[in-house]
Amino acid sequence: MATEYGQGYGLDSGSAFPGSTERRHRLPAALRAPVEGRTWRELGYVLLSLPISVLLFTYAVTMVSLGAGLLVTFLGIPVLAGALAGCRGIGALERTRARALLGLDVADPEPLRMKRQGAMAWMGAVLKSGTSWRALLYSVLHLPWAVFSFVVTVNVWALGWGLLTYPLWFWVFPAYAGQDGMQLYGDETHRVYLDNPFEITVTALVGLLFTIAMPWIVRALTMVDRLLVHGLLGPSRLASRVVELESDRGVVVDTAAADLRRIERDLHDGAQARLVALAMDLGLAKEKLQEDPEAAQRMVDEAHGEVKTALQELRDLARGIHPAVLTDRGLDAALSAVASRCTVPVRVEVDLAERPAPAIEGIAYFTVSELLQNISKHSRATWADVEVWRTENRLMLQVVDNGVGGAEVSEGSGLAGLAERLDAVDGILVVDSPAGGPTRVTAELPWRGEHVR
Repeated sequence: MATEYGQGYGLDSGSAFPGSTERRHRLPAALRAPVEGRTWRELGYVLLSLPISVLLFTYAVTMVSLGAGLLVTFLGIPVLAGALAGCRGIGALERTRARALLGLDVADPEPLRMKRQGAMAWMGAVLKSGTSWRALLYSVLHLPWAVFSFVVTVNVWALGWGLLTYPLWFWVFPAYAGQDGMQLYGDETHRVYLDNPFEITVTALVGLLFTIAMPWIVRALTMVDRLLVHGLLGPSRLASRVVELESDRGVVVDTAAADLRRIERDLHDGAQARLVALAMDLGLAKEKLQEDPEAAQRMVDEAHGEVKTALQELRDLARGIHPAVLTDRGLDAALSAVASRCTVPVRVEVDLAERPAPAIEGIAYFTVSELLQNISKHSRATWADVEVWRTENRLMLQVVDNGVGGAEVSEGSGLAGLAERLDAVDGILVVDSPAGGPTRVTAELPWRGEHVR
């Protein structure tokens, strides 16, 4: 916890705000959108989707129908497995296309899990994989949507730019079509042409409206594509949860190992070394007891002081592992004890009708403890507030101080380590610390009642 505030302090005022370095544009977004690179990439995605979807649909329907028809023979299973494997490959290509043109970064789905090697095991794994069937479903469902989005996009794009540029090419009608201008309305007795300056100007303005609206229409259409790619070609919710839990387990293991090393180091360098010196001093005092009782008395007095110091170090170490006051009296008393050791006045308010589970209670205690230590060392604050309350199924913690601010959850900082610990139990850490303060750190933990022991 020695770096998170220090890294934030001393920065210039512009670097304290993440948005201060963003590029500023003179034109509003509505006018920039038709010529932005993002719009053209999304337009390219929609235009490519139709021919690609036709190929995907043809492949999926043909191969699956062939495999299903051959299921009465042995050939049906390998053909169907090959069709699904091809759909998995198609899914990989579509994820790449979405990443390049839509900026959608979808993680690869879970790989095939085979208990043994061999062709039969591979075919069984492909047929049992939910990823394979979701990719097949994507290949079938994407065609009707691709047709709809292609038709809407091409018509709006052509209509917008055609009307917008009408003042440049309206002369084509009288010169080559034998009429005064673009026909707006016509029947057997009456026809309306856009041929005078006012009508041409209004036509261009209508085209401008369509041109400005076109990027947002395309963006709305590609949102459906994003949902399809993310939902059908990405990892399943269960697989994502498994990966998250595996990552959290690694964080918990690393944290526990680091805590054990810290305890071992504190015992070896602190209390153990002090007790070894104490034993040596008592041995010397015993030798001098007959020869020089006064010197022995002084050495015994010094040893008594060393014993008190060693006991205090052991108490501090035990408090760092799990304080007895937390177990006996709960968060309110434990956080009040931590606040009393802070270098600035701290107001503690705990509003809990019941105690949380011991594991959650311990994490909440150590989270507040580390934040208060950080305030003591780096914030230069004159007061701090600690509030703890429950909101539905979440335990909320908030620590506020009026220090100089600039705290950041940066890589390698104490706050980043604290955020990782909270994330390991599905918790969240939010830091609001502008330069000049105040700093507000809010933590959320899942609520589990005390009866879960």
